[in-house]
Amino acid sequence: MSSFLSSEAKAYVTQHLKDMQDPEILKQDAGVPRFMKGYLARDRELFDVNKQDDKIAGVHVYVYTPKAGVAAKNKGRVLINLHGGGFSGCWPGCAELESIPVSAMGQIKVVSVDYREGPDNKFPAASEDVASVYQELLKTYQAQNIGMYGCSAGGMQTALSLAWFQLHHLPAPGAAGIFCAGAGGVFGGDALYTAWPMGEARIAPPMPSGGRPPLGYFEGTDPKDPLVSPVSSPEVLAKFPPTLVITGTRGFELSAAIYTHEQLTKAGVDAELHVWEGLFHGFFYNADVPESKDALNVIVKFFDRHLGGR
Repeated sequence: MSSFLSSEAKAYVTQHLKDMQDPEILKQDAGVPRFMKGYLARDRELFDVNKQDDKIAGVHVYVYTPKAGVAAKNKGRVLINLHGGGFSGCWPGCAELESIPVSAMGQIKVVSVDYREGPDNKFPAASEDVASVYQELLKTYQAQNIGMYGCSAGGMQTALSLAWFQLHHLPAPGAAGIFCAGAGGVFGGDALYTAWPMGEARIAPPMPSGGRPPLGYFEGTDPKDPLVSPVSSPEVLAKFPPTLVITGTRGFELSAAIYTHEQLTKAGVDAELHVWEGLFHGFFYNADVPESKDALNVIVKFFDRHLGGR
């Protein structure tokens, strides 16, 4: 346990390590992992937002807006959230936990995309869905006023979407957030031997040559394809908008996140890396922890700083 953690975070890490060893609490009920239910209930107490169940360009979405109203400076802005879940679940659980606090704290509209996942769907189904929603939003918002972010699979899909937009000659959004992931996955590097066992209390799975576990959604893809792993292409990365990368020292994605930031910086992108001491994959899902509040504030301020439309 890191001595730098707040007392709340120490209790949180302790409980998380126990949760990750309980197969029952890892199961999902209607798209909500059981260990996340308390976090979600707490978000609904802490953050006053409206949620609209909708479709944009035929793609299912949730649209979150603060009940107090969108701030005047954000009237012409919108955020797109791409939820975590390993391309195989956690809708709406992860979508809610990633969208509710950001909408409320940032006083901004957040559109969370229920993109197609595996194993029933294969790449590039999610990229197609995100692009459809993005193109529709471009009819109302300028590209520089749109931000896009996600955690875990959603962080990876944010990077994949940026590459997909380039292929289809869509303008880059004003800013992006790759959280709990890298621009080419979440696995690989030293984190497999350090952060993973310390943060998730289980043994890392065997890695194939591509440096990632097999995910049904990516079956048959080339791990070096820039549309699957944008971090492998300096030319693609160079066209990324200002990008915020968030991870923790016990997140199994730590190496991927650090490497992504290194490559973005080398490509000349305005990239920020924030690493939270002693915390694990997706730690900010628990909004009561001081370190989570700090991370959420970093996210809100980053988009406020980089999106146009002030």
